[in-house]
Amino acid sequence: MKILLLLFIFLSLQADIKTDMFNLYQNEKYEKVCNMGHRVLDLNARDEEFVSLYAFSCLKSDYIDRLTIPIALLKFSKEARSNSAYFSVILMQKKLLYHSLVDGYNLSKLELPSTDYVLSKVFDLYAKLGKHERRKVYIFNNAKNPKISYKLYLEQNGKLQKMVIEEFYDTIAVRRHIYW
Repeated sequence: MKILLLLFIFLSLQADIKTDMFNLYQNEKYEKVCNMGHRVLDLNARDEEFVSLYAFSCLKSDYIDRLTIPIALLKFSKEARSNSAYFSVILMQKKLLYHSLVDGYNLSKLELPSTDYVLSKVFDLYAKLGKHERRKVYIFNNAKNPKISYKLYLEQNGKLQKMVIEEFYDTIAVRRHIYW
């Protein structure tokens, strides 16, 4: 009887965590949701709604490297596989863009799918440059909205260089994304 009671308490706590995460997500507290989900991901690995909520929160808070586990876990439903593919594209674009900026890797011959995520937009614009002289800073304009632009550059942080994408609306900085 004690085991059944403990199981019931455990399951109701897990349901509360998912509900709390969903409410925080709706209030755009993405980093908090990502960190909450990260702590209990192993307990919820079979719940694809939970894993997707966690992964989208991590994506929206620029914790892209945390997408690796959800990419592997999301496989049992059509929607989950679609989410997994979406996260895979973004993670690959991040790695390839960083490789190109740091090591001079030529991206122009690659044809990858794209997404609506800011990193994908910048990746596509950068890849269109083709083979080019390295620059310290790249400025790109959004083709769909000329008021939106992106600034791409590397920032030294100790031994590691970080890739930075700044989003602008007109000349006002809207958001800064940092990846490594």
